[in-house]
Amino acid sequence: MVAGLATAAGFAVLLPMSSDAAAACAAPYAASQVYTGGMSASYNGHNWSAKWWTQGETPSTGGTGVWADQGACGGGGGTTTPPGGGGSCDHPAWVQGRQYTTGDIVKYTNGNYYVATHDNPGYDPTISTWFWSPYTCTGGGSTSTPKPGGFVVSEAQFNQMFPSRNPFYTYAGLTAALSAYPGFATTGSDTVKKQEAAAFLANVSHETGGLVHIVEQNTANYPHYCDSSQPYGCPAGQAAYYGRGPIQLSWNFNYKAAGDALGIDLLHNPNLVQNDPAVAWKTGLWYWNTQNGPGTMTPHNAMVNGRGFGETIRSINGSLECNGGNPAQVQSRVNSYQSFTSILGVPAGSNLTC
Repeated sequence: MVAGLATAAGFAVLLPMSSDAAAACAAPYAASQVYTGGMSASYNGHNWSAKWWTQGETPSTGGTGVWADQGACGGGGGTTTPPGGGGSCDHPAWVQGRQYTTGDIVKYTNGNYYVATHDNPGYDPTISTWFWSPYTCTGGGSTSTPKPGGFVVSEAQFNQMFPSRNPFYTYAGLTAALSAYPGFATTGSDTVKKQEAAAFLANVSHETGGLVHIVEQNTANYPHYCDSSQPYGCPAGQAAYYGRGPIQLSWNFNYKAAGDALGIDLLHNPNLVQNDPAVAWKTGLWYWNTQNGPGTMTPHNAMVNGRGFGETIRSINGSLECNGGNPAQVQSRVNSYQSFTSILGVPAGSNLTC
């Protein structure tokens, strides 16, 4: 359980369907992609909408019934160009804080284009992927689609680290969340990058019992995580802000802060953290990359600045575990970290405990 998170502060939703019979095709269906309720994909010349969470089930009117046929797209030819794709790339530059409506297309500072999949007040497209989706246009002979970099942990290594993981914690969900914090596991030498990834995953493993638990197991604690002194209160309910996800995000002020940073209303919709794998992973990365917690620096800074794995423990649970608070828990985290660095083929480094 993450203690004392700082009180300061999913998958890219695919394109919405047109009501026209020959609507443009959404992004093509991918078996490895996790789709949540309302997300769309094209398959065999039709657009399909997911009714709830699904992965690996080919769109059809059969199966579990998760897919709803939205009709033919691309004139029935099965094309997969987003609305406006293939036309002019002369779209306005994105402006932080400007109000955007669904369907607006902007050119981001990295030169890539994004289309708003929800109305939003100028959220950053590379962070708030719940509200923006990559957009491809070929006008003027150019194609601008972001190319996510490879994660230093392969899917095979991830599965080796978590042989008994809950299917909710998908590798695809993790890699989809990486765009929210592009400095994570990409800063420093190859060794440092892998050490940071191992450190994050080791702490996550400890918090969730090896990526088994999605929510906090002690339900008696649930009503305790509402700080009623906050001006926004606990709109989802007194007992709605219990630990969820890989870092076991808890307390109303942390849901508010994480949601504000990610462009997702987690204060009113905390269940997104236990229903959407990418959102869940993003909350873990939010804490790791932006919060000092009870420590003196973010876990990310601890790893890239050579402070060692022990300092990440301090940033997560502080005196509850460090300085003799619970040495057995510290050692459990260290054991996971040493195992994961071994899998990645790098040394664990110094300053392992706190």
